[in-house]
Amino acid sequence: MASAKSPEDVRRLAREGTLTGPTSGQAHGFTQANLVILPREHAFPFLLFCQRNPRPCPVLEVTEPGDPVPRRYAPTADLRTDLPCYRVWRNGELAGEPTDITDLWRDDFVSFLIGCSFTFESALLEAGLPVRHIEQDCNVPMYRTSIACTPAPPFAGNLVVSMRPFLPAQAIQAIQITSRFPAVHGAPVHFGDPAQIGIEDLGRPDFGDPVEIHPGETPVFWACGVTPQVALMQARLPLVITHSPGCMFVTDRRDAELAGI
Repeated sequence: MASAKSPEDVRRLAREGTLTGPTSGQAHGFTQANLVILPREHAFPFLLFCQRNPRPCPVLEVTEPGDPVPRRYAPTADLRTDLPCYRVWRNGELAGEPTDITDLWRDDFVSFLIGCSFTFESALLEAGLPVRHIEQDCNVPMYRTSIACTPAPPFAGNLVVSMRPFLPAQAIQAIQITSRFPAVHGAPVHFGDPAQIGIEDLGRPDFGDPVEIHPGETPVFWACGVTPQVALMQARLPLVITHSPGCMFVTDRRDAELAGI
């Protein structure tokens, strides 16, 4: 599908069911976000988990209980309908991937928008750096690691990372650029040998799609907003809703607004 030019376009296409896949490359220049929706009674422990693990879980906005509108980041949007695909978790198990969660909505639901690395991809592209999953028109590869997050019971788990391959000089430039975006994961957490962080096979990501790594390129890894999904799975709450990996919420904020935050 051709790239939608505005956040409103992306959200409308998601609402209509026309866009049901990854949002990387959509609404170029506008901030994208991970989504976590959970009952109010679990909202504070989850917020504490995010505060203790700011690299993978940079919180952009928290809604009022029962309110599906992210009023700071997209005041005309509806979190029940405006993502391409959701994941429904029951007792830690994936129970479905609907494109609309209106029938599941509850008055006690609190929604978290969490920074996404798709945001800093605009800056990488503007600098002339290759972003391989956009080139290949697929989802970014994401991997579970052996790096433990700081727990906030009942939430715990290991870090998930996203990967983009670069030539060494490009990797240095990518590190410099993404360091300006701490609100959307910031600088990489690792580059080079994936085995050092517990990744056995780059060709078999835990989430997303594998991408080509060209001769001379090295894999570069960023903390990923799928990390909370792993923590939520381990917490085994009766009901939690998240975005499907790569199918983000596109906000009305421009990426440049998050530089340096």
